[in-house]
Amino acid sequence: MYHITAIAAFKDNYIWCLHHQHKAVLVDPGDAEVVHAFLTAHQLEPVAILVTHHHWDHVDGIPALQQHWPELAVYISAGERDKTKHQLKNCHIVSDAMQFAMKELQLTFNVLAVPGHTLGHVAYFCQLPEQEPVLFCGDTLFSGGCGRLFEGTHQQMYQSLQKINTLPSNTQIYCTHEYTLANLQFAHEVEPDNNAIVEYRVWCEAKRAVNLPTLPSSLDKERQMNPYLRCEMPALQQRWQQQNGSDLFRFLRLWKDRY
Repeated sequence: MYHITAIAAFKDNYIWCLHHQHKAVLVDPGDAEVVHAFLTAHQLEPVAILVTHHHWDHVDGIPALQQHWPELAVYISAGERDKTKHQLKNCHIVSDAMQFAMKELQLTFNVLAVPGHTLGHVAYFCQLPEQEPVLFCGDTLFSGGCGRLFEGTHQQMYQSLQKINTLPSNTQIYCTHEYTLANLQFAHEVEPDNNAIVEYRVWCEAKRAVNLPTLPSSLDKERQMNPYLRCEMPALQQRWQQQNGSDLFRFLRLWKDRY
């Protein structure tokens, strides 16, 4: 059985730890201290770090972790590695459609280039044995929302979300921020008659009331209520007087930036 645990960091970040037996893979470890404490408490040995993009809250813990575990491999795209302020060691450069094996956990990861939030942003897809597939998508897709455009264009982000939307419907979505309730508030503005949003919001409020993550979500659930994955719907395009999915995405993302 493979386990994925959320390690809370900063105000609303989640550092994901995928572990099996005593081996672990870390995703976007921005804070070494909380990661080290978790690994020690659960007697886990990290074998690799997956980096989705270069922002500080996703990479700042890496140097200290590599100092403690010198053999720790880092998977990162070339563009994101070049933008980090750290000299990362033992880097394995990934790119779109690349596949790599992690023999310590007997897993294979597929890389998706998903530019938009940053230009070199990638996501990691993995079909866990006898479990649901998982996607570590950083700040590209959030539950009920998507990331801001700091470097890429609206068209790039739209295409990145379209790429994610082709994955199996039962894919578990592991994004890296607890933004769900704020995203659902906006989603309800976009589709006030969508009952899936209302029902999911009640469930998420109950989770947050006891300080539990609303994540992971599933791609199937996101297709039902995330406005950025519903831009191809003619009814939604008509409601907001947009000609096509790309135009609707741009309209919604600009609206959310001001919301």
